Amino acid sequence: MGDMTNSDFYSKNQRNESSHGGEFGCTMEELRSLMELRGTEAVVKIKETYGDTDAICRRLKTSPVEGLPGTAPDLEKRKQIFGQNFIPPKKPKTFLQLVWEALQDVTLIILEIAAIISLGLSFYHPPGESNEGCATAQGGAEDEGEAEAGWIEGAAILLSVICVVLVTAFNDWSKEKQFRGLQSRIEQEQKFTVVRAGQVVQIPVAEIVVGDIAQVKYGDLLPADGLFIQGNDLKIDESSLTGESDQVRKSVDKDPMLLSGTHVMEGSGRMVVTAVGVNSQTGIIFTLLGAGGEEEEKKDKKAKQQDGAAAMEMQPLKSAEGGDADDKKKANMHKKEKSVLQGKLTKLAVQIGKAGLVMSAITVIILVLYFTVDTFVVNKKPWLPECTPVYVQYFVKFFIIGVTVLVVAVPEGLPLAVTISLAYSVKKMMKDNNLVRHLDACETMGNATAICSDKTGTLTTNRMTVVQAYVGDIHYKEIPDPSSINAKTMELLVHAIAINSAYTTKILPPEKEGALPRQVGNKTECGLLGFVLDLKQDYEPVRAQMPEEKLYKVYTFNSVRKSMSTVIKLPDESFRMYSKGASEIVLKKCCKILNGVGEPRVFRPRDRDEMVKKVIEPMACDGLRTICVAYRDFPSSPEPDWDNENDILNELTCICVVGIEDPVRPEVPEAIRKCQRAGITVRMVTGDNINTARAIAIKCGIIHPGEDFLCLEGKEFNRRIRNEKGEIEQERIDKIWPKLRVLARSSPTDKHTLVKGIIDSTHTEQRQVVAVTGDGTNDGPALKKADVGFAMGIAGTDVAKEASDIILTDDNFSSIVKAVMWGRNVYDSISKFLQFQLTVNVVAVIVAFTGACITQDSPLKAVQMLWVNLIMDTFASLALATEPPTETLLLRKPYGRNKPLISRTMMKNILGHAVYQLTLIFTLLFVGEKMFQIDSGRNAPLHSPPSEHYTIIFNTFVMMQLFNEINARKIHGERNVFDGIFRNPIFCTIVLGTFAIQIVIVQFGGKPFSCSPLQLDQWMWCIFIGLGELVWGQVIATIPTSRLKFLKEAGRLTQKEEIPEEELNEDVEEIDHAERELRRGQILWFRGLNRIQTQIEVVNTFKSGASFQGALRRQSSVTSQSQDVANLSSPSRVSLSNALSSPTSLPPAAAGHPRREGVS
Repeated sequence: MGDMTNSDFYSKNQRNESSHGGEFGCTMEELRSLMELRGTEAVVKIKETYGDTDAICRRLKTSPVEGLPGTAPDLEKRKQIFGQNFIPPKKPKTFLQLVWEALQDVTLIILEIAAIISLGLSFYHPPGESNEGCATAQGGAEDEGEAEAGWIEGAAILLSVICVVLVTAFNDWSKEKQFRGLQSRIEQEQKFTVVRAGQVVQIPVAEIVVGDIAQVKYGDLLPADGLFIQGNDLKIDESSLTGESDQVRKSVDKDPMLLSGTHVMEGSGRMVVTAVGVNSQTGIIFTLLGAGGEEEEKKDKKAKQQDGAAAMEMQPLKSAEGGDADDKKKANMHKKEKSVLQGKLTKLAVQIGKAGLVMSAITVIILVLYFTVDTFVVNKKPWLPECTPVYVQYFVKFFIIGVTVLVVAVPEGLPLAVTISLAYSVKKMMKDNNLVRHLDACETMGNATAICSDKTGTLTTNRMTVVQAYVGDIHYKEIPDPSSINAKTMELLVHAIAINSAYTTKILPPEKEGALPRQVGNKTECGLLGFVLDLKQDYEPVRAQMPEEKLYKVYTFNSVRKSMSTVIKLPDESFRMYSKGASEIVLKKCCKILNGVGEPRVFRPRDRDEMVKKVIEPMACDGLRTICVAYRDFPSSPEPDWDNENDILNELTCICVVGIEDPVRPEVPEAIRKCQRAGITVRMVTGDNINTARAIAIKCGIIHPGEDFLCLEGKEFNRRIRNEKGEIEQERIDKIWPKLRVLARSSPTDKHTLVKGIIDSTHTEQRQVVAVTGDGTNDGPALKKADVGFAMGIAGTDVAKEASDIILTDDNFSSIVKAVMWGRNVYDSISKFLQFQLTVNVVAVIVAFTGACITQDSPLKAVQMLWVNLIMDTFASLALATEPPTETLLLRKPYGRNKPLISRTMMKNILGHAVYQLTLIFTLLFVGEKMFQIDSGRNAPLHSPPSEHYTIIFNTFVMMQLFNEINARKIHGERNVFDGIFRNPIFCTIVLGTFAIQIVIVQFGGKPFSCSPLQLDQWMWCIFIGLGELVWGQVIATIPTSRLKFLKEAGRLTQKEEIPEEELNEDVEEIDHAERELRRGQILWFRGLNRIQTQIEVVNTFKSGASFQGALRRQSSVTSQSQDVANLSSPSRVSLSNALSSPTSLPPAAAGHPRREGVS
């Protein structure tokens, strides 16, 4: 696994243990075996062996209240004995491995073979060479002076192959390094709350040691194994380890085991850490995975052999997602569909590859026919046995010319351009507060057509402040004067707010003078505590008098209850419960309300309706969130049945209703306007009241009064999309989503349903690409389902970050707009590069082809071709892929999935420039010697030095490419190609650099490059012809594209291939569980046992030599054992059968990489 294999890791720890075992009352082994027990078994074991959890704390020399002393020597000792809390990562691929992988490219292999044959033959002089009777078409076989310099061509080809391989390998290596850096950044940022020396502190997860007292709360991802000491209503989702999706309630006497990698779904509490790192439950699983690593590599190799030629197209793209840089992370991240760009590029690469093969085959056939006809038919030469080696040499010569044509046709620079562009964008996006977790998310974002955004914290500042209140029968439009509120009411109010909120929520003094006080913890509760402070009261003494341990019972907030209640025991043994929550929900449970003198009076349903009309709706229409605070007293005997929630949370007495304002972020309206202009629909999905939501949506500019739009509540939304049986119907969703702008009072499941509905919709001709923002644990499923999931870096829970693709480090909606801009920029960069590259390819192929057929010798030599093709491509990909994005990118609609990669305009540019270049090159080739008064290089005798004629052709060709590179900066037919050129220093450097190298090659290249030095006036002509490219570019721009109906587009994704390939592996599990579970909105994915099962299954499949179909059969047999086959939903079944019937959708990569969602 890591640099230390696990066995070393263990043995090292074991050795330490035997020496130190005595210092603590229990060894690492004992604790590890204890953590493997569950439920009652564990309780029994703890009782028998240790007594209780406090006894374990004593043995571990820690205090359940004060925590560890936190002194350095003590922490160090614990790390030595019990290990550190980090799991050693898989070894990264070495540079040599990456070189080996780069060498697998099919084109490169063909080139290597050709070069080696060419080298071998250049050293082999057949006996028949002196025999003049063998052949007449000598000029075709032996170029100028190739006899003594014959090896140069082969060597140069090999050298260029080495260059390409090194560049590719270095690129992959730096990308892997970047990816690891990013991962470690994400991991370092993850902090956890522990108690040390009586102080609550946040420490990085890696610093946690055995014996720490950790505070767990709603939304946490547990970083280590531990035992539950104390807490309220703690419920854990253990599906990542057990596969059971039901939430497990934790308590000291029933089930105290808290396991790493599981999610806290409700409540809060404290635990003592008992196992960390490789000894924790998650760590043990990774250890098993590490052992599976070598098998996986073998399996990869097998897959590679199977996929043949298509692999060459796929491979660079596969690596563009950060490779297998970190398999454990990738396991649960892989999105189901190939990103739009990858799909189009793969398709295009195959199209170009085929065209190149055809051209090169034709070239070889024509050369061979020409030669044989000329030699044996026209000149009637007999085939003499001693001549055979000579003829073979001819044919090899022709083969090499053919391969050169192929090499020129295939755009090697393409994968490089994609990688550079993505890597560059990701680096720059960091500065724009976008932490990209999956490379391809960055480019998918450019195609986004819809954004479903949370309200709180994303569109608003998440700084809650109470601005209105209804207390003692009076509706105050601003904070009331403390003296105007009855003392009894005031006391109840302060107690209700101080006690019935998480004790981790506090308001701290501002960090800088004049800044606002810092809000820590739940922001709504901070708003209420701020209200207490505004009333000139203090909540600290109340909390000190009633510490958290003394709270009798807590009903924590969750998305079903939408309220939170805390029960305390009063001095006279009776109980009082404080409650707070969404006003319309809590008021329904109130039967009394405190009047002006602090006495409860009857509160009837019609009073409630009046209050909703007069108080709550006006508050909501001002965009305020309304919270009701209430209480209820219970007698000491008989003690109420606390588990019967419905009876307890009833007959409350309302203390007050407050309106909390969460101001809209100042930059949001502008950002939303940009989105709408860019053809992206923004929808707001919030748990808030519909009036509040509508008011905020108007402030943000999501809806404009007088437009045709829908604002729905979750209940109404569900009513409209479900049929009589309560099943969701896609047609019903299609009626709603195009107009829906605000979904209020929505549950996490509603959000998931909406996202899924929009993605699956066939209502529009383009498939919608949906981005979703989320911060809460419950947003996990929606983030996962979306094409791009944005998690909040500050307010987001670990679970949300785990499910997301991009983390917004500043929680700001305007950063999403930046992501859209970068995404579109990546797409445009690739298009620019393609436009440049394909022009070079078309021209070079035609020149090589016609030249070879007419003069039996290409005017551009193999080495020159490679310089143009490889080196210039690589540099051009750098130059064009690093163009910074501009605001103009946001002025056009998204491209969508079916728009071809090469548009008509681009095709016009490519062909237009090709015509210009070909005309000039052929003019120079056939009448150049007359224009420049030099010797013709066409039918030069053998062994003559490189001619000026052909050098001028080569030089002109390169100059035209250089100036065309500037043309390629614009792809939408803009006139000003120099626009913003100085904002991209890389571009300028590369153009000048290439020019300088070209001068060196021409003046001093000599034999290897078949160049002869040129005079200044000849150079001037070459540059002048090159400059003509810019003028010609303007001519092309004036031709309206709409007139050129005959132009074909290329690189288009059709609907049929939409069925994503990887889905074949996942569909099967996806259907049976996800449909059923997601309705409960509980599944939160994680890496886990499922992954191992899949791996073992797949490894076995490959061992048995079965192909991809075998893997499928195996998968389907697994499904059929699943107890819930009945739940197969028909659309998924259709997609599976379609995918099987269309052979195009079985890609090479899918076979080698069974990535699976890990839906348990």
